[in-house]
Amino acid sequence: MKVIKLDAIDSTNDFLKGLSATEELENYTVVTAENQTKGRGQMGAVWNSEKSKNLIMSVFVKGLLVGVEEIYKLNIATALALIEVLKTFNIQNLSIKWPNDIMSANYKIAGILIENSFKSDGSISSVIGIGLNVNQTNFENLPKASSMAVITNSSFDKDELVPLIVEQFEVNLELINLNPQYLWEKYTEVLFKKGVPMPFKLENQKAFMGIIQGVSATGKLIVLLENDSIVEYGLKEIQMLY
Repeated sequence: MKVIKLDAIDSTNDFLKGLSATEELENYTVVTAENQTKGRGQMGAVWNSEKSKNLIMSVFVKGLLVGVEEIYKLNIATALALIEVLKTFNIQNLSIKWPNDIMSANYKIAGILIENSFKSDGSISSVIGIGLNVNQTNFENLPKASSMAVITNSSFDKDELVPLIVEQFEVNLELINLNPQYLWEKYTEVLFKKGVPMPFKLENQKAFMGIIQGVSATGKLIVLLENDSIVEYGLKEIQMLY
């Protein structure tokens, strides 16, 4: 595992994508940054992080997916890697809020942004961005955010987390190819608010009640509606209100 440490960068994902376009990178090349000026989340959301307090990292992988239909495996492998590592640091009540947020109880402590590139020969390379709140304790104007430090009343070595996360991610990717059902079941078990009646909002702002059943192989959220129908929703089609 090669690690490139940066002081400040606009985006570790953008840096790693640019690097992969100019040179041949080995699998699991990692970029970390003390400060990220243009961090992004899903759907263009901004990821704010206090300088030097949190883990900002991106991981490059290539040639590990056979086809487009396997892309969501990266989400599963990454999210479960974070869950497993955080458990070892006594972070409680962990869950995965679809599609890419890691929660402790009702508070977000990590986010994932995966960006894929498709080559003409059919190969796929991916950059997996991870933002993990580690030692930040001030979340003014972010009432739904928390950190490892807040939850445990302790401080942590960010650099120690990097190899642990990447090693678990690597194990998960191997496992999901050998026994995909096992990790799918683990992922489904820890879905945030699974099986609980929850309010949602559609693109047109229409609100409704539903119960999360799971996630489809293509990464859509499976929701049981009040009329007993089951509907799959894509990322931009639905928002959970909690």
